[in-house]
Amino acid sequence: MSAPGLVIDRGPVVDGASCEPPGGGAGGTRAQLLLALLCGGYATGALLGWGSERLALIMGDFGLSAAALVAAVSCFRYGRAHGSPFRPAWLLFALSSAMAACGNAVWGWYEVVLDRPVPHPSLADLFFLLFAPPAIVGLLVLAKRPVNRAEWVCLALDSWLIAGSLLTLSWSLALAHTARFEGESVAEAALSLAYPLLDIVLVSMVLALHFRRSKGNRSAVNTAIAALALTVLCDALFTSPLLRDTYSSGQLLDAGWFAGSLLLAYAPWGARRAPVQPPPERGRRAQRPQRHPRRRIAGSLAALTPYLAAGVCTLSILYFFVEGRRVDRFVVLTGCTVVLALVVRQGIMLLENIALAQELAQKENHFRSLVQSSSDVIMIADPDGVLRYVSPAASGVYGRDAEELMGTELSALIHPDDLGGVVHELRRFLAAPPSDEPTTRIECRFRSGAGEWLHVESTVNRHEGGLIFNSRDVTERVRLQAQLQHNAEHDPLTDLPNRALFTRRVRQALGGRRSGDPGTAVLFIDLDGFKGVNDRLGHQAGDELLIQAARRLQESVRSGDTAARLGGDEFAALIAGDAGQDPAAREFQVHEIADRLRLTLSQPYEVEGTEVRVAASIGVAFAEPGMTAGELLRNADLAMYRAKAGGKNRVELYAPQMQAEVVRRTELATRLRTALHDGEFALLHQPVVELATGQVAAVAAQARWRSAQGILFTPAEFLRVTDDAGERSAELGRWMLEEAIAQAAERHRHGHRTPVSVRVPARRLLDRSVPLGTVEALLTRHGLPAGALVVELADSDPRLSFDELEQRLVALRRLGVRIALDGFGSGYAAINALRRLPVDMLKLDRGLVEGVVESARLHKITSGLLRIAGDLGLQSVAEGVDVPEQVRALRAMGCTHAQGMAFSGPLDEHRLRRALARDAYPLPGKIPLPVLTGGAVPAQVLPSRSLPSMRSHNETRVPPT
Repeated sequence: MSAPGLVIDRGPVVDGASCEPPGGGAGGTRAQLLLALLCGGYATGALLGWGSERLALIMGDFGLSAAALVAAVSCFRYGRAHGSPFRPAWLLFALSSAMAACGNAVWGWYEVVLDRPVPHPSLADLFFLLFAPPAIVGLLVLAKRPVNRAEWVCLALDSWLIAGSLLTLSWSLALAHTARFEGESVAEAALSLAYPLLDIVLVSMVLALHFRRSKGNRSAVNTAIAALALTVLCDALFTSPLLRDTYSSGQLLDAGWFAGSLLLAYAPWGARRAPVQPPPERGRRAQRPQRHPRRRIAGSLAALTPYLAAGVCTLSILYFFVEGRRVDRFVVLTGCTVVLALVVRQGIMLLENIALAQELAQKENHFRSLVQSSSDVIMIADPDGVLRYVSPAASGVYGRDAEELMGTELSALIHPDDLGGVVHELRRFLAAPPSDEPTTRIECRFRSGAGEWLHVESTVNRHEGGLIFNSRDVTERVRLQAQLQHNAEHDPLTDLPNRALFTRRVRQALGGRRSGDPGTAVLFIDLDGFKGVNDRLGHQAGDELLIQAARRLQESVRSGDTAARLGGDEFAALIAGDAGQDPAAREFQVHEIADRLRLTLSQPYEVEGTEVRVAASIGVAFAEPGMTAGELLRNADLAMYRAKAGGKNRVELYAPQMQAEVVRRTELATRLRTALHDGEFALLHQPVVELATGQVAAVAAQARWRSAQGILFTPAEFLRVTDDAGERSAELGRWMLEEAIAQAAERHRHGHRTPVSVRVPARRLLDRSVPLGTVEALLTRHGLPAGALVVELADSDPRLSFDELEQRLVALRRLGVRIALDGFGSGYAAINALRRLPVDMLKLDRGLVEGVVESARLHKITSGLLRIAGDLGLQSVAEGVDVPEQVRALRAMGCTHAQGMAFSGPLDEHRLRRALARDAYPLPGKIPLPVLTGGAVPAQVLPSRSLPSMRSHNETRVPPT
């Protein structure tokens, strides 16, 4: 078979009618066998005379009555149990059989019970005459209903053509003699004619409706028609003069009536049903569709029936002439009516054919205009795969004339790579039942007139053994889909693969043939300083920098590697592995590639005429057997963050301890979110010692968190592990301020009136969500004098609004709260804050205190800062004083207060009260106090003993509460 034949040819089409015997299955076979045995047994008994005359009468009368009664009950039960459209027909057949049963019963009453001849006419004749009308109406119900008036007229004419022909023939052969029978009354003569006339009408209906029966339950209808036809045949033989005079009950003629009744009883229940068709075999060779000669013959007979009837009528008239008889006026009249009916029928058919031809031409023109004006290409391929019709739209879609395509094999126009899929889909489609899958869709590449391959989508329908293709050009749609797919997998700014495509390629690299190759590596790259470029030059300049960086990255990796942009200023690279290389050498090679990338990305960029520099932090992770893509990407990400934490602009290789550190920090951060509410935080206080006397002038509040493992963490330690450090710091600050005020108030009530110092970030003082009245409300609620609270101003960022911050501090000092500037000496921010903000004391930065003894430079700086504080009349507090040498040096420089391990570490509440009760700490050897320049009097020579009594020149006294 040729390639086109493979595309188009299909398997056999199985007709919906079953080849199963009536009834289908073993039950139907048993019913048929029983029916045949009963009919055969009756015929045998009739042929042998039943052994006695009385038995013959009983079987000929009451036997026929019982068979008819069985048919009546069977048809009645089927009509009551099944609500099909043919239900009235079966009920009418039941009534007809009941009339026959009653007629035979009356006949038997006379012959068997009364033992005398049946009178003529009698009640039995009435029942027998009533047999035909219900049967005729039932046949009408079984027939296919005409759809218009012309079909009704044709049905009536066909019936008359058959009936007239049979009447002419019957009249010629026997009825003329019966009608002129001497010695009979009018009733007897009419009764003699009524039997054959009703039989003729019944036969006419059987013949006329045999070819017009409905499709539903065809087997049952055929069986019923056969049963009635057998009954009518027996009636015709009974009414003939040859048998009528010699007939007696129980003869062989009764076997025909008996068989007709039983066949009618079997008809509704023995109808065969269409079996479920098994799916066709895939590998079976395709065959041509089967033709249906039986249907063609049936259609021809249906069309020839009126003409055959007219021929019978003509033969009947010729019979008179051949026999030399005088032409009967009845025969002439009947023949003329038959001829007239035939002429009228021909006229109706001619008019109907003209109307159908016009309608067909109109529809053909309509569909031709639709096909020719359609933008889709419509092609019809025959079973050999050759195009027999192509619509004119082919010139616009394919760039080829329709005449050029007609006669071309379909397989020669399809792309070779797509031909196999098209053949497979068409075979599957043709093997499927048309009712289940009337159409299918195929998409392939089609050769155009210019030699290009167009993407064509076709809707395929079956057509007389071939196929109809309704095709359209979808090349632009395919290109758009490809572009959308590209956009979905690539970064719109740099056109590098995005995170989704990069992850998929990593997954493919890990799941392919080299899934266990440790040489495969992922590089995570972050541009250090990119945010500064955005803030300084704008986002457009930042986008240009990213484009240049992406270009450098793409040019630096090998052809088999993948460079991607993950988002923001984060890039990545997939370095394909080499299974044949030594792992140590491979690791060195990848590290060298990463370092080269770092140097390349760190080169200056020319952005909008400005030279811009950024650095690159790169994390490297190698694949391991059994590792997933997510795990490999996570490892590279951890290594990159370790590179940033280690000083940036460096390459860091992933190590397992990085993941352990992340897990530890994650668990710590998770626990920290609930620690404050679970009461796991504690407030410790470190004494602030007056260097002149050693007395405790104040206590500095410090928060500590005791984890589930019993480890104490400082705020700097536990806030560093959480991503929401700002939120946690604010929450901790609120708790710390309230707890410090509450504990200080409690100590005041017990006689320890030492002030408490609480560190508050400057940003928190400017937070709009924290009203100024919070501090005053806390002081009032807990009963703590305002002068017993010192607010240490921390993190004075120069970008903050100093005007607003000054207003906040002035408001706090009016309450009586003292203000200390924390971190003094750490940079410009502290000097600027000292110049702008109203403060009462300065806290030296810990970095100055740590090297004040060892470094002469720091010694001079610290001495100068303390001299500034003394000149301004401010108290000074040194934080982190841990050794006696620092105490002596700071006291010699003029520092007034200090806190640190040289005196005491942070204390819990119990130990703090013991220290306050002791009231003083021993000081190192006494050193003469220096005389400060500027005429300021050292604070330690003032008569006061505690910090609250020492006020700045602009302090406002607040009455005790």
